[in-house]
Amino acid sequence: MLDERDRKLLELLQRDAGLSVVDLADRVALSVSACSRRIQRLEADGYISRRTVVLDRIRLGVPTTVYALIRTAHHSAEWMERFAAVIADTPEVVEAHRLTGNVDYILKLALPRVEHYDVIYKKIIRKVELFDVSASISMETLKDGAPLPVDYAT
Repeated sequence: MLDERDRKLLELLQRDAGLSVVDLADRVALSVSACSRRIQRLEADGYISRRTVVLDRIRLGVPTTVYALIRTAHHSAEWMERFAAVIADTPEVVEAHRLTGNVDYILKLALPRVEHYDVIYKKIIRKVELFDVSASISMETLKDGAPLPVDYAT
């Protein structure tokens, strides 16, 4: 069962995984050793699945976001495995979701420019058959990488 200190630790680590245990302990009013044990427990219990660094997309040369909406006529396990492998092997695909409704998948791509979308599109369709693909270009990011709400965690 999580308490308020656990939730606060999760919130703080989501915002900055590079905070030292000393800083974290101070912010949640724990000793450094008690704070370290809590973080280890949160990791062991699966609340923290990994720690990562958020890179600046502009500095990395991939400022353009394109969403590819994919419909397929294939739903076999073999096709889905092949599609998942192609997506995993395409670093420009930074998120992929299987959906309900009229669209089967949505891919979020980080690209150097809009024109590069065609390169990725051709790479994917060479390896896996798709029924219909449409793309939307993000004009502006209003919210990105927001921390997950921790109030629901038990």
